[in-house]
Amino acid sequence: MSKTEKKVSIIVPVFNEEQALPFFLTELQEFIFSKPNLSFELLFVNDGSTDNTVEILKKHEHIGYATKIILLSKNFGSHAASRAGLHYATGHYATFWAVDLQYPINLIDQLYHKCIEGADIVWAERESTKSGLFEKFFSHIYSLLMKKFVSNDYPEKGFDTVFFNRKVIDKLNQNVESNSSVLLQILTMGFQQASVCFEKQARTAGKSKWTLSKKIKLFIDSFVAFSYAPIRFVTIIGIAFFILGSMWTLYIVLRELIVGDLDPGWPALVAVLMVGFGVTNISLGIIAEYLWRTLDVSRKRPVFIIDEIIEAEADKLATEESFQKHEQQ
Repeated sequence: MSKTEKKVSIIVPVFNEEQALPFFLTELQEFIFSKPNLSFELLFVNDGSTDNTVEILKKHEHIGYATKIILLSKNFGSHAASRAGLHYATGHYATFWAVDLQYPINLIDQLYHKCIEGADIVWAERESTKSGLFEKFFSHIYSLLMKKFVSNDYPEKGFDTVFFNRKVIDKLNQNVESNSSVLLQILTMGFQQASVCFEKQARTAGKSKWTLSKKIKLFIDSFVAFSYAPIRFVTIIGIAFFILGSMWTLYIVLRELIVGDLDPGWPALVAVLMVGFGVTNISLGIIAEYLWRTLDVSRKRPVFIIDEIIEAEADKLATEESFQKHEQQ
């Protein structure tokens, strides 16, 4: 059974996923066997794993799809790893996928069909999640702030992955941003966008690498890279304190002239200094964040560094036999 020329590049960043990876590879193989009309390319991007993740990928028999195992020189983060995979993607369409199977692999089929209906970008939006209370709270607050200050199209319950066509792939490869969210970059591109809803599942195995420090970094990157809200916040705070300070000055002057019952004292002076220095430090911190990012971009350091690429074309004979065996089952 021959396949069409349409190819889907599935980019899979991996970091210490030796426990979850076998489950993912099994589900992936099953899904690809059920879609003989499509051609698949898997780009596994190893983001500095220290366990047996790479060995598992090397030893696995990748049947039915072309495979690239991209080894980064160190841990650059999932967004940088996603961009590295995107750089080597040759498909007509591309998507980012996680090995924890919190979004099922067969969701790719829904995203693909939505894309061929005319959308350039298709989002996988969560209907619900089985995450903890803290994660739900963080996700909810993050989504509200993104919708308010970054893009009105941001889903209220957030999204986990996206499916997009070659036009978007080329634009992303032309504009590789450091210290930035690749998903928010896609969201703010424009183009024709659509969405598919799904229910987020619990991890199949292993522990989540989505730590608190990474959440905080994403929160800062999202605002600094895609919104002027922090600078506007500094401006508004400065104006507000100027107005309040002016009103307070007018009040104490008039009270001293009319009533004359105000006693001079250092507690009020200390309070003013503490508030003033606090606002100043916050403002300088936000401005310094922008300046640091400007410096980081001006250095033109690579967002990711490739150490090695292990490439294997799909075994066509084995692929045909596998598809026939799967159909018989």
